[in-house]
Amino acid sequence: MPLISDPVCARLGTPFEHDFGPGMLSPAAIADPPRFDQARAVARHDGAAKALVARLKYGERLDLARSMATLMAGAGREMLATCDLIVPVPMHRGRLWRRRYNQAALLALELGRLTGKPVSLDALLRVKRTPPQVGLTRNERRANLAGAFKVDHERKASLAGLHLVVIDDVRTTGSTLNACAHILRQAGAARIDVLTFTLVPTGMA
Repeated sequence: MPLISDPVCARLGTPFEHDFGPGMLSPAAIADPPRFDQARAVARHDGAAKALVARLKYGERLDLARSMATLMAGAGREMLATCDLIVPVPMHRGRLWRRRYNQAALLALELGRLTGKPVSLDALLRVKRTPPQVGLTRNERRANLAGAFKVDHERKASLAGLHLVVIDDVRTTGSTLNACAHILRQAGAARIDVLTFTLVPTGMA
């Protein structure tokens, strides 16, 4: 499995070939800063790691969520130690009805079990059904996700001032996670970190 280890970009968690010292930012993080504060991932989206994501997401191998979350707990130990709430990237109810489960929610629940941190499956809602992001440019992805997420008015007060960790299975361009972070920031969250199982290093993250 192509595991990610230091040195990495302090914001995006993308690996560096050389160690430039603590706090170093990648060109992508400088040119287009993410809306979340920090991101980490277990492995590159390749080889065995990519296969695990596919089996969980499409192969109904729900049993893999526990072992994948165990690795994620290690990769995100610092952010998980200080967070107040774990929030999975939500799935639109139509897609959830067809697939019957949200892989991000499964990973979040396992992380909550491992860390003792609370998990909210409804703090963030997906209210717009969007076409698949595969093959879209970064700008097209952002336009595709406009208005896709929301926080219910009744939930905003409960999120104010919190440190949140947003969970997903894979991070590519980061458009989805940026959209989630933007809405959660508007709801009053003080810090928003991102933790995924894999990342595509060539993406913005």
